[in-house]
Amino acid sequence: MEKPKRNPRAAPASAGGARPVRRKLPARRLSLYSPQEVAEIFRRFSVQRPEPQGELEHVNPFTLLVAVVLSAQATDAGVNKATRSLFAAADTPRKMLDLGEEKLEAAIRTIGLWRNKAKNVIALSEALIRDHDGEVPADREALMRLPGVGRKTANVVLNMAFGLPAMAVDTHIFRIGNRIGLAPGKTPDEVEAGLVRIIPDHYLRHAHHWLILHGRYVCKARRPDCPLCVIADLCKAAEKTTDVPAPLVEIAPPRQTEPQYP
Repeated sequence: MEKPKRNPRAAPASAGGARPVRRKLPARRLSLYSPQEVAEIFRRFSVQRPEPQGELEHVNPFTLLVAVVLSAQATDAGVNKATRSLFAAADTPRKMLDLGEEKLEAAIRTIGLWRNKAKNVIALSEALIRDHDGEVPADREALMRLPGVGRKTANVVLNMAFGLPAMAVDTHIFRIGNRIGLAPGKTPDEVEAGLVRIIPDHYLRHAHHWLILHGRYVCKARRPDCPLCVIADLCKAAEKTTDVPAPLVEIAPPRQTEPQYP
């Protein structure tokens, strides 16, 4: 009878002939929350803000792309202040090139890293005309090939301009993912992957904005405002600013005209 082949990665047999039992370690959890808890978290967000909107002002996919590129290490309010007159003069790649780098620099001088950002905006405008007939592509890889466009920027454009369920992890979402244990990760990509895997499909379209707005106005960096938090009773953050979670917004189920989620 042929002897079974020994697994070379198996532990060696003990002197007594019995193989030691190897403890099977549990797989790393993607989230501290059960699927039911995750669904309830986003159901409440959907009731609190049924139609969340981004705060970067824009008039079309191109101006959105430019605004997001300019928003790196800058506030949305600061970007909006600079781009109102800019987009009135240049709301297409061709108009941006006609405006020129010098005038573009003057328009965005109040934004951090304005020199490098101006170069990127001119370069991406040239690339859009050359490679995409002046249109912003609805494709992540194509967007990320544009100068100054990373994964986060591409995901924002896909979500806001084209309505795709893309998850752009900014500083707010990264903080929430780790602080409350929703989708822990050492990098934005890890947090993004975790969120995409645990958030129910019917909530992914708006999840990006729900989390950003929650982080910007409630689960703030220096001191989260737990008494105003709609998910305070579900939150598993190690530290909170109140001992008695008490959501102060409506958490009733969505209206009957909306899809009924778990």
